Amino acid sequence: MTVYKGIVLAGGSGSRLNPITLGTSKQLLPVYDKPMIYYPLSVLMLSGIKDILLISTPEDINNYQKLLGSGKQFGISLTYEVQKKPRGLAEAFIIGEKFIGADNVALILGDNIFFGHSFSNILSLAKSKPNEATIFGYHVTNPSQFGVVEVDKNGDIKNIVEKPLNPISNIAVTGLYFYNNDVIDIAKTVKPSKRGELEITDINNHYLIQGKLNLQMLGRGFAWLDTGHPDALLEAGTFVQSMQHTQGLKVACLEEIAYRKNWIDINSIAKSADILKNTDYGKYLQHIIKE
Repeated sequence: MTVYKGIVLAGGSGSRLNPITLGTSKQLLPVYDKPMIYYPLSVLMLSGIKDILLISTPEDINNYQKLLGSGKQFGISLTYEVQKKPRGLAEAFIIGEKFIGADNVALILGDNIFFGHSFSNILSLAKSKPNEATIFGYHVTNPSQFGVVEVDKNGDIKNIVEKPLNPISNIAVTGLYFYNNDVIDIAKTVKPSKRGELEITDINNHYLIQGKLNLQMLGRGFAWLDTGHPDALLEAGTFVQSMQHTQGLKVACLEEIAYRKNWIDINSIAKSADILKNTDYGKYLQHIIKE
């Protein structure tokens, strides 16, 4: 069975959110009732990945360690590495080479939120192609702000362009990627772009040329939120609030995911519930215990 490890890239300066992020990492900001970083971690956990590397800046890495620790309370193992400068997404695989080892890897950006029915099944489908790579597409109204996918009449990928001035489609590449182990060597061949960054699009196009790149569309009824600017951050918080109030279920409750997967027991839930007993989050954990 092919093993996948996970990487959360939580670096960058968060300049589009200034002055909010002048004193803290963007991914430590709240999205309604929990830190932003909980949401990408929940995606990796939903995909069954327990061994996770978190990459952040030299200034912020200690705060992530303080918040998340070893990950034991969530039934996962967390490792930490520093990205000294924001040199692009592809650098995550170079920084994480030792962590990845001989395994496959999933990368998710720390400011991306995903929510939709049967998401675990979609993630399992990506993992079912261990010799290839999978990217996730989403229809947007502002494609020039993202990597954009051009597809043929059969829905197969023809091309990917990074932040085009004249977009070839409205299908954006989201901040979630599954790769086989070749991605480490591929990342080492990527040259800095005009922006001075190692672009993830170059890695994706490498797989495309090899005929090993799959596109998984996230369709109607699925939500993908990129929380990189103030309006998007507010919209994300409102979305999570609405879903939780409507359903009575938490979005990205890491303890619940771990418990449902039998990664932690009821005693672990109780410990977290006691620490958070004065919050709605803690009361939700207490409700899980009573169930």
